[in-house]
Amino acid sequence: MKRVGKPVFFVLVLLIIVFTVTSFTGIKTQYGDTRNTIIKGSEDIRWGIDIRGGVDVTFSPPPGYQATQEEMSAAESIIKVRMVSQNITDYEIYTDMAKNRIIVRFPWKADETDFNPEQAIKELGETALLTFREEAEVDELGLPIGITAESVVIEGRDIRTASPVSVPRTQGGMADQPAVSLELTPEGAVKFSEATGRLVGKPISIWMDDTLISAPIVNQQITDGSAIIQGNFTIQEAKDLADRINAGALPFKLQTENYNTISPTLGTGAKDAMVLAGMLAFIVTAVFMIFMYRLLGVIAVIALAGQVGLMIAAVTGYFAPFPAFTLTLPGIAGIILSIAMGVDSNVISSERIREEIRSGKTIDGALEIGYKRAFTAIFDGNVTVIIVAIVLMGAFGPPGSAFARLLHFVFFMFGPVTTGTIYSFGFTLLVGVIANFIMGVLATQLMAKSIAKQKVFRKAWLFGGEK
Repeated sequence: MKRVGKPVFFVLVLLIIVFTVTSFTGIKTQYGDTRNTIIKGSEDIRWGIDIRGGVDVTFSPPPGYQATQEEMSAAESIIKVRMVSQNITDYEIYTDMAKNRIIVRFPWKADETDFNPEQAIKELGETALLTFREEAEVDELGLPIGITAESVVIEGRDIRTASPVSVPRTQGGMADQPAVSLELTPEGAVKFSEATGRLVGKPISIWMDDTLISAPIVNQQITDGSAIIQGNFTIQEAKDLADRINAGALPFKLQTENYNTISPTLGTGAKDAMVLAGMLAFIVTAVFMIFMYRLLGVIAVIALAGQVGLMIAAVTGYFAPFPAFTLTLPGIAGIILSIAMGVDSNVISSERIREEIRSGKTIDGALEIGYKRAFTAIFDGNVTVIIVAIVLMGAFGPPGSAFARLLHFVFFMFGPVTTGTIYSFGFTLLVGVIANFIMGVLATQLMAKSIAKQKVFRKAWLFGGEK
């Protein structure tokens, strides 16, 4: 490493202090009743269901029923619609096509006091009532009123299938536009023909239970039982609409395979206990490091504080390009374990440096050789943990995540096993190892070599030598 200047220590200490403090407090402005978050802090952490409480449920078709991939996608879509209709937007849902399972996790609503998880699960698993209704009259709550409430054109059972398609644009343009194709049953075709003949130029709204999902305008009478729903759809929006329409015509009712609930009181108590344990462990570790390694111990404690700040920042969304991450109890355990690994890195380096000083090396020589020889052991230990963290995130994370795709060649035969708490553990462990390289390896070395240039600190016993 190149020669390190005297001011580097003080610059790094100042940066670490500012960064660590703001990672916990965040930066916010207040103007009247309006609060603007510039940088997110610890109070903005999204806690997992195992902390704030909620429901974890696995749905599957009835025993013996082999659902198609299209039917499972449709079932997933209707569960999403029902979640949003109940004002539950912070949910997780994964579909295991190989085993015909849908895993759903959703938290308690804010200030919920009488939430009935069994009723919520029952409502999610029931088949939806899909209806096509005349026009699109709604009240302030978005519910159908007037002629829309009274006049049902067709229901889900009248639709044979819906699928996303591409059709030529009606008003020029080179590329085709996404749309949804409908194939009706003979009975549905008759009803749809009569309604579209009366409603040319008017909308026929599409409803899932009492949730409006689309309101296309009738351009002409449709008599052959085949219809195209056009709009300013993206490809994904067309697929989602087709899934929702198919969901209303599902031939099976989802069965609850298993579920568990966690109360907010239990989760918060466990979180507080774990955070307190982490704080106490940090304090004890700091005292031990300073007592054993003196000046190098002080530097290690500063670096550990920066490592904690980096991990909190990675969870809260402190860095704007990276989104916030849901933190669970195992995720907190991953943070604590990462701190222990940071301590281990500093112990290895400090012991090496102390050995070199006691063998007669100068302070500068001992620092150079000590850090160089310690790096191999630190690197090997941390790389193995990185591999473990990536495997955990690939095996237990969302099927579409980067690591799940990376390890698809290994896990494709097992189907998704989406255990969010373990995924959170892998994430904090991975972030902790990266933070350890930044703080426990790079920053500590820069600070130690910089402070060793200060005349007042050029005493061998401060770096582990004898007094």
